[in-house]
Amino acid sequence: MDQSVDQHSPDTAAAPARQCGVARALIVAVAAIAFVGAAFGFVAFLSQLRVAELNPTSNADGIVVLTGGSSRVSDAVELLAKGYGKRLLISGVHPTNGVNDISRSVPDSQALLDCCADLDRSAVNTRSNASETRRWAHERGFRSLIVVTSNYHMPRAIVEMSHAMPDIDLIPFAVVSDRWRDEPWWTNGAAMRLLLSEYVKYVAAEVRVRLADLGLDLLPEAGDRRAATPPGKTTKASTS
Repeated sequence: MDQSVDQHSPDTAAAPARQCGVARALIVAVAAIAFVGAAFGFVAFLSQLRVAELNPTSNADGIVVLTGGSSRVSDAVELLAKGYGKRLLISGVHPTNGVNDISRSVPDSQALLDCCADLDRSAVNTRSNASETRRWAHERGFRSLIVVTSNYHMPRAIVEMSHAMPDIDLIPFAVVSDRWRDEPWWTNGAAMRLLLSEYVKYVAAEVRVRLADLGLDLLPEAGDRRAATPPGKTTKASTS
């Protein structure tokens, strides 16, 4: 009697194992490439960060400071006092704060803020900072701006503002905190986490902006969708 042929030969049984091995190897290779790419990108991001405060390379029509970091506003007011710009926009001010709250943290600034500063209480993130700054600059006919923010935040701020205002020259003024000067960032866990978080946000902003330039704005800003802007979004820094 003929014996039935075993259809599950060793070669056939080993095929799924080989396929799984190839799949695992591909996953590992892709993960390794992504890790190396991210590492190089992080190094490139770090290379953009200034480690010392330098005076702007030239004067500008206006100055904008993005709130959220220590000494940003005081440095911006100092630039205004030195004549680097005609007027100052403080973007991202808390809705309950006024010029008096700001002047208390910046000694002897009351008269200058009353005279030459505006408060933006609408912006809630870097992208809306850029939108409100664009509105303010266009309303005043400004063609150049000094951008004041922390050194780690500057790359993303410039990405967002360059995209929002391609017609306006941007001059970065990076604020460097005392902590940044006093100790290397790689020895401080909090600083490392901050930089990694900022790098991820920077990459996301770069990707979104590049897609938007190609006509693929997957995350349109709410402010950009408004047909009209209600008056009084940018408020003059005055106590009257």
